[in-house]
Amino acid sequence: MGVKLGPAGVPLSCKGRTIVEGMDDIISLGLETMEVQTVRMVAPQHFEQYWQAGVLANKTEFEMNIHGPYYSELLGNRLERNRSLAKVEAALQAAKTINARHVTLHAGHYGNMTRGQEANEQVATVFKGIVQRIHDIWNDDEDEYPVFPWLKEGTASKIGVETSGRQELWGSLEEVLEVVNHVEGTIPVLNLAHIHARGHGRLRTSEDYGELFDQVRETIGTKQFYCHFSGIEHRMGNALHYTQIKKSDLNFEPLAEFLIEDGAWLDVTLISDSPLLEHDAMFMLQNIERARHRQLERKAREDRRKALAAQANITPEEMEVREAQVSAARAKDALARAEAAVAETKAAEKAEAAPEPEAAPEAAPEPEAAPEPAKKATPKKKAAPKKKAAPKKAAPKKKAAAKKKEEDNTDLFAVEEEDDDIF
Repeated sequence: MGVKLGPAGVPLSCKGRTIVEGMDDIISLGLETMEVQTVRMVAPQHFEQYWQAGVLANKTEFEMNIHGPYYSELLGNRLERNRSLAKVEAALQAAKTINARHVTLHAGHYGNMTRGQEANEQVATVFKGIVQRIHDIWNDDEDEYPVFPWLKEGTASKIGVETSGRQELWGSLEEVLEVVNHVEGTIPVLNLAHIHARGHGRLRTSEDYGELFDQVRETIGTKQFYCHFSGIEHRMGNALHYTQIKKSDLNFEPLAEFLIEDGAWLDVTLISDSPLLEHDAMFMLQNIERARHRQLERKAREDRRKALAAQANITPEEMEVREAQVSAARAKDALARAEAAVAETKAAEKAEAAPEPEAAPEAAPEPEAAPEPAKKATPKKKAAPKKKAAPKKAAPKKKAAAKKKEEDNTDLFAVEEEDDDIF
């Protein structure tokens, strides 16, 4: 299986904005392809960049692709169609210059035609002319322009017919497959975000992707696919705008699983149309690697099971049943231990939260002995009267303070009520 990943345009992280510098950054990221964007026009001053990119792609075997004008009117009147074909001609010349493997084109609105056989025949007629034109461009001036060695050594660019994401645009999957099946030299460009949106969110599981690729293979008999992928906002069967993959209901993980598990027969070029460009291209590459690792781990487990089954003289299926029983027993033991630990923890918390017993009340102080009655003194000579001393009040206060302090100390250890907030 071969899967080549790359962004649709110069990477966002590229300091220089030329195509050659973008190719350098893409290669340094471990990606293998790029799609040059000429969705509005091909500026003549860009052809020097295109030629440099073509030389580099030819020497390094880097896959270059190009996207033609986005706003095409191939089903319009004669003036509208000729105006669109002039833009397509510029894109074809650029494809020759950069040594592009694929040229992606749109058909545009249905115009005055209705969906069905008439529109499909018109589109097929236009694309037959485009295929003939790319072959003429690729095969002429072989001796006059030796700066394009790939014109002699390689094959002409393949014309890609892209699926559209809106109901009013020509380009449902069935329409694209019908035209490609009748026009030699064309390929379907599977814009998976558009197919998902136009199908009201049809790509959910790896089985959905398998059905899609099988449908294409059974219709046109190809193993080579050129695909675009991005997150998408959609409503009522119409694509609204691209988003990053992680913010969309179109997940890449099922596609990665299909490519690794059932896509060994595929040769896929996968272009990131996401607003994050190379960042989501790297995200797709990481998901493919994870899917490959999961496959290797599963294969290792199966090989180990077969070896153990051979040693025990049983079938691998019986060994798998034994492994399931052992795993279930281990899970049951682990659950029992966890429940016991939880119960022990709850018991400890309950014990800590219980109120402490109140301290026993202190014994009442013994009553002081009554003072002995004073003996009656014998009358003596009357002495001079003495000054009566003031009563001492400090001692009783000191005694009251000591008693209060003692009561306060007792309150420190008294527990009036439980304080659940502590625990």
